[in-house]
Amino acid sequence: MTLPQDYAALDAWIDAHFDEQVRFLQALVRVPTDTPPGNNAPHAERTAELLQSFGFAAERHPVPEEEVRAYGMESITNLIVRRRYGEGGRTIALNAHGDVVPPGEGWAHDPYGAEIVDGRMYGRATAVSKSDFSTFTFAVRALEALAAPPRQGAVELHFTYDEEFGGELGPGWLLKNGLTKPDLMIAAGFSYEVVTAHNGCLQMEVTVHGKMAHAAVPHTGVDALQGAVRILDALYAQNALYESVTSSVPGITHPYLNVGRIEGGTNTNVVPGKVVLRLDRRMIPEENPVEVEAAIRRVIGQAAAECPGVTVEMRRLLLARAMQPLPGNAPLVAAIQQHGQALFGQPIPAMGTPLYTDVRLYAEHGIPGVIYGAGPRTVLESHAKRADERLDLQDLRRATQVIARTLRDLLA
Repeated sequence: MTLPQDYAALDAWIDAHFDEQVRFLQALVRVPTDTPPGNNAPHAERTAELLQSFGFAAERHPVPEEEVRAYGMESITNLIVRRRYGEGGRTIALNAHGDVVPPGEGWAHDPYGAEIVDGRMYGRATAVSKSDFSTFTFAVRALEALAAPPRQGAVELHFTYDEEFGGELGPGWLLKNGLTKPDLMIAAGFSYEVVTAHNGCLQMEVTVHGKMAHAAVPHTGVDALQGAVRILDALYAQNALYESVTSSVPGITHPYLNVGRIEGGTNTNVVPGKVVLRLDRRMIPEENPVEVEAAIRRVIGQAAAECPGVTVEMRRLLLARAMQPLPGNAPLVAAIQQHGQALFGQPIPAMGTPLYTDVRLYAEHGIPGVIYGAGPRTVLESHAKRADERLDLQDLRRATQVIARTLRDLLA
């Protein structure tokens, strides 16, 4: 049983060490982890050094270079910190990812400056999810600083570097190689909801082939761009139909499709002989991924067939299954909701999110988990994957206290 004075002691320790926690997060933000190109091992090394200064020994688990290069990245070293509190009890994993999308344009603040203005820290990954490197680390430190720390169970910190590409070389690699098998897990998230389900994601590359020709005699070629336009029209028509397919999971609406990258052509005066499209199809939990991919391939193939001389190649880049809630996550949900309401002064709903994450990989291994951490009410508010990503430091403080209290309950 956890006593009220334990909660008060945890909160007080986090308050007293909050400036140190903020400096820890700033140090993490200032080491870039843009993915692509995905050279993330240096950040893992810096993180391990910082953790060592707290007395936390981080196991370094480098993914073989040939696997990383074949995957389209440059380096990955995943970290595990194991904290054991006696025999028996549950092992709870806390996972956050350090890889991020490149900052892009339009920033008013240095994306790697970790500048603090009006109580907010600005920088790439301040919200998603280097913030929760600090949330989880300082929650564990607070737990161990109690006068009567846990006497059973264990906590593991999993700091991984492959969420943007799907997670297979992050948590997926740790799980596949038998390096961890926790009983429960909490993954990086936001503070005002506890997420128990999320969308799946299919990403595909479509190469449209035509025949190059001089623009002065276009009839001697086959315009791959015209074929790509026909395919795009078919995909966007399909996207409109998805709005009528609704999910029963609160927080998730309907499937949707996005074409996020187009490349093609060689010069202005040349009929393009090749165009490459990359698409992202989000799947609600009720959908069957195999059927979704088959339908997308059928739509593309039929559209290409309407263009004489055009051929297409289709390649799957990613198939991330939806996260389904497992019954064993109930203690996590209950504790986070209880302490979240106490510390944030409002109910913390359990719901789904239209995002996809690498948390699904834990669920696929039978490990119940939820998504919860430091951040605002919505992705939009956080500016994640946009210019001027930011984190309200009061959300960071209170989320750390929620996690520390939750760990205390589960390990009591």
